[in-house]
Amino acid sequence: MPPKKKVAPAKKKLVPAKKKIVSKPVKKTPSKVVLPTKKREEQSSEDKKKGAAPVYALVRGMRDILPKDEDKWLSIAHVGEDIARAYGYGYIETPIVENANLFIRSVGKGTDIVDKEMYIFDDRDDTKVALRPEGTASICRAYINHGMHNQVQPIKLWYNGSMFRHERPQAGRYRQFHQFGFESFGVHDPVVDAELIAVGYNFYRDLGINVEVQMNSIGNLEDRQRYLIELTGYLRSRRGQLSEESKKRLLKNPLRVLDSKEPEDQAVLEDAPQILDWLSDESKAFFMKTLEYLDEMGIPYVLNSRLVRGLDYYTDTVFEFYVPESSEASQSALGAGGRYNLLVEQLGGVPTPACGFAIGIERVMMELERLDKKEMIERSSSRRLPVFFAQLGEQSRRRTLFLIEEIRRDGTIVHFNLAKTSLKAQMEIANKIGATHTVIIGQKEVQDGTAIIRDMESGIQEIVDQKKLSHELKKLNRNDVIRG
Repeated sequence: MPPKKKVAPAKKKLVPAKKKIVSKPVKKTPSKVVLPTKKREEQSSEDKKKGAAPVYALVRGMRDILPKDEDKWLSIAHVGEDIARAYGYGYIETPIVENANLFIRSVGKGTDIVDKEMYIFDDRDDTKVALRPEGTASICRAYINHGMHNQVQPIKLWYNGSMFRHERPQAGRYRQFHQFGFESFGVHDPVVDAELIAVGYNFYRDLGINVEVQMNSIGNLEDRQRYLIELTGYLRSRRGQLSEESKKRLLKNPLRVLDSKEPEDQAVLEDAPQILDWLSDESKAFFMKTLEYLDEMGIPYVLNSRLVRGLDYYTDTVFEFYVPESSEASQSALGAGGRYNLLVEQLGGVPTPACGFAIGIERVMMELERLDKKEMIERSSSRRLPVFFAQLGEQSRRRTLFLIEEIRRDGTIVHFNLAKTSLKAQMEIANKIGATHTVIIGQKEVQDGTAIIRDMESGIQEIVDQKKLSHELKKLNRNDVIRG
């Protein structure tokens, strides 16, 4: 047999091994604030030296309050607190965040605040909330929530805090801004309106700012409805001459057209009907009495028939504080307010007359800077002990208004409650605030030109000439401070 051939083993095919692709981790770079080249270079060198974090710009319309402005800011705060204490207003603070419907209901649809400026967002529980754009609605809500209508009226409150409106930033106006506010609940009396105007006027005067009070009345709801029909008819007849913004306002809230500063609107408004001609006899009498009280206090004012205020809740008296000189601040109000008798009831409370106003702190700051008020305002008044004024009857009330303003200007802290007519009720208030002395003015004292000064501790009473009253109170005040 032939030998078997050796069969060579089959050659294995060489298949190139697959390369394992390993993906390199991508380095995530933190997002950076893009700065101009020059600033970036400057910051880079600074960062190397200090290890500083990137600088973030302020949100538009916000600002920082720095130590260089400390004197002015604290002076404003001290003056506001002293004024509130002198006129018997108690401090209240409400949350920055409130239910959005509170402001929609009170401020009103068709206003710029509600339609364009409010910061509204959904909370985690889907509740619509808002950053407060103004203070009055929140104070009314607190008045209702805490049953303040069951307390002795009037309830006099003041507040100081931040408000928020998404509007175009400009001089003295920011998206977060600060306000002092004063509100009085429970008494429908022109003397309350006059007192609040006096509070505002003396606040500015104590800061060294000369203001002009502009006044008007928009009457009650029925007066305003009659006037609106007349005004709307007139504006529609001149619609083609109005600015585009006023044409929109004519559809939503015709009263707001009266606020317009546009030249074409000003020309149309020259012949517009005036609301004072449409007031009821009751509204006219209320307004005239308010002006008479201001005359008694020696507070200057001017009538402005176009002043209506932009919020839905106002009734009767409305007023604004302006700088009469030619300045940036004089172009807009430093503070404003009025009576709002229907608001508490509209928000679910019992019918409650009310009146109040707010002061724009940033605008006051701007005016102080214009006046170059470098010196600190002396706050020695906090050491002085208060004097209370009690009055009996209408003539006494008028005379008391004059004396109060005269004595305040001489530096004596004066407390009073002109809404009270009972001497007993007024003396109880004097005891509660710790007044050292009470000045009593009755009908006899008005006729005689005298005043009774009662020592609250000993009960001893002294009759003095009204012309010497300020001097006598200063002497008593010095003695009380020494004893204290």
